[in-house]
Amino acid sequence: MKNECNVKFDLNTIVGKMKVMHAVNNGPCTAGKDQKRGNEHDYKALRIPYARNHDASFAAQYGGNHTVDVNFIFTDFDADVNDPNSYDFACTDEYIKKTFDVGTETFYRLGTRIEHEVKKYNTIMPKDFKKWAEICEHIIMHYTEGWANGFNYKMDYWEIWNEADLDDDSSTNKRCWSGTEAEFFEFFKTAALHLKSRFPHLKIGGPASCGNDEWLDRFLAYMHKNNVPLDFVSYHWYWTEPRDMSEKCTRVRGIMEKNGYGNAEAILNEWNYVRGWVDEFVYSIEQVIGMKGAAFASACMLLCQSNPAIDMLMYYDARPTAFNGLFDMYVYRPLKGYYAFYTFANLYDLKNQVFSSSDDDDVYVVGAKNGDKFATVITYYAEDDNKWEKYIDIDFGTSELDGAKILITDKNSTMAEYTKARIENGKVRLFVERNTIIYIEK
Repeated sequence: MKNECNVKFDLNTIVGKMKVMHAVNNGPCTAGKDQKRGNEHDYKALRIPYARNHDASFAAQYGGNHTVDVNFIFTDFDADVNDPNSYDFACTDEYIKKTFDVGTETFYRLGTRIEHEVKKYNTIMPKDFKKWAEICEHIIMHYTEGWANGFNYKMDYWEIWNEADLDDDSSTNKRCWSGTEAEFFEFFKTAALHLKSRFPHLKIGGPASCGNDEWLDRFLAYMHKNNVPLDFVSYHWYWTEPRDMSEKCTRVRGIMEKNGYGNAEAILNEWNYVRGWVDEFVYSIEQVIGMKGAAFASACMLLCQSNPAIDMLMYYDARPTAFNGLFDMYVYRPLKGYYAFYTFANLYDLKNQVFSSSDDDDVYVVGAKNGDKFATVITYYAEDDNKWEKYIDIDFGTSELDGAKILITDKNSTMAEYTKARIENGKVRLFVERNTIIYIEK
């Protein structure tokens, strides 16, 4: 088994701009006046560019069943769509404000949360597609045009629905969309055409596919045939191998190009470590909140940064849930995964990606610079729990980085200074265990 790796940099070669690989689902939990606990300060320190608000209504911390979802804002579908009194914005207003307060823009999912319950209440197909689109129009007006004592927020992204492809037409337990595939295509067409005509300056898209490539191909073919504009195509992916994730991004981009949407943004807006959804689900959650999940998240962001097929990643999830590898779900303290996002945010702040290479498929690397400032994240991630420690030889190609700070995050350390070696003549050899994030800056 290979236990040595060579990493090289060329700080004089800019290969592209840093991309938004560190967006998430959902915003901060703000401490109240009593039962005081919150993560708004730690959340703000991550400089998260966007937070998608899907599944926010599961969390009492955000307002629960009065928050975000179209059916929770417009509670009586037979009400007057033009009457401000038909809408209940209070909890969603507070949630979005708290998200903006930490410097993060809301990526708004228009639709409803998933329903695993035996009876479905809100994933039922709207009885009037055009009216549903008009309701969404007024929600957008409230947050971007001040309608109904609203706001003039900069909120560019508006996504229609979530995972209509999760269950096929024959399913008796449709968790996200009660109708057929054909009915969803017609519904989406109606909503997208209406909203884009009303808000040409905003980014309207979807469909937040659960990852079914064949379904997405049919969806995009139908939209293109019906001249539906899409500013972005969104989809989801859960697995264990970052390189499989990158290949998924490439496949989706190919489907987009095939169907006339090659210029649209490709946004993978749900992703996380999952080895299995049944017998291995408990194992998966244990990894998400630990060092393996942190290294996986870091590796995915680094790898997709260098893949032109993807424009944005949005981790699922930053709300209090078992899928949250950033914050403990009870007291909201940062977990190991927090530092995967913190270190990538430092790269993003530097704007320019420099050339780097690794000769080991388990070692992922991105370097960034701005003027005389440089930083890199090097992550050793392995799905195989039996892999060994590894020597990593790093060549920066310049002695200007001699003495740069080296920080290690692994199962026993968190952003701890590496004291076993130092950079000399632009080179350094590190010895690290499996699932380690290395951060170097100067």
